[in-house]
Amino acid sequence: MKNIHKLAAIDIGSNAVRLLITSIRINKTDTIFKKISLVRVPLRLGEDVFSKGKISEKKLKKLQKTLKAFKILMQMHEVYMFKVVATSAMREAKNSTKIIEDIFKKLNIKIDLISGKKEALMIANVFLNNMENLTNNYLYVDVGGGSTELNLISKNKIVNTKSFKIGTVRTLNNITKDISWHNFKKWIENNSKLYKNIVVIGSGGNANKILKISKKNINEVISINELEEINSLVKSMSFKDRIFKLQLNADRADVIIPAINIYLNSLKYSKSKSFIVPRIGLADGVIRHIHLNNNEGQLLR
Repeated sequence: MKNIHKLAAIDIGSNAVRLLITSIRINKTDTIFKKISLVRVPLRLGEDVFSKGKISEKKLKKLQKTLKAFKILMQMHEVYMFKVVATSAMREAKNSTKIIEDIFKKLNIKIDLISGKKEALMIANVFLNNMENLTNNYLYVDVGGGSTELNLISKNKIVNTKSFKIGTVRTLNNITKDISWHNFKKWIENNSKLYKNIVVIGSGGNANKILKISKKNINEVISINELEEINSLVKSMSFKDRIFKLQLNADRADVIIPAINIYLNSLKYSKSKSFIVPRIGLADGVIRHIHLNNNEGQLLR
């Protein structure tokens, strides 16, 4: 692989499909990752899957058009290698195998259907690689449209990880099961009781919007009281006001409320008072993964 090259990651999520293009610069002492382009298309595949069990023909056509456009963008940026991953919605769709096969035949794009555990580890490893000499204990909470991935981190190591079928799109459609919330609560309580002064890390598009609303810097602490104030502010606003006053996209203005609720519950169950947002997500994890494991990336042709 060249000392300077471009890698790309496509994350097919339950709420949106994202393309991240990153420049990788390698010298004798360091590797520098620089984001070049991030494109997001709000397909909401989870709306179909979580209510009907499969992805509709209409959504499939949109997905194919999105991936075709992303491939052109990667070619224009002269991307060397890329990887496409699909998460909760595709994991649960009854027709996912056929969709993956059809997209490969039509577009020559391979889709890796990753497990919730692999998703969680990919995300947390980016944080660990970006931070040095971590002194706190952390609960990494990545909230997606269909699932929430948890990683407990102590002494620079991931000590436990778990994925739950609790997500923003799933919650909006009132199909998150009570047992999922119960297991979520118990997992956090049981795994965090051995660790003191836990800091909750928020990951995902909603966490980034919370950071913007808070007017804090990346990795600057947002207290649980401040997060509760943000929650009250957002819930007090109409859908229209969230779009115009908070400058949220229409597909973000509804899901941000269940997302904040998940983050707040994570803080309460872990007895944490501090919340930080590093502005990293699954696509970043995929970029780092194919950088370290070339055999798992797909050459762009």
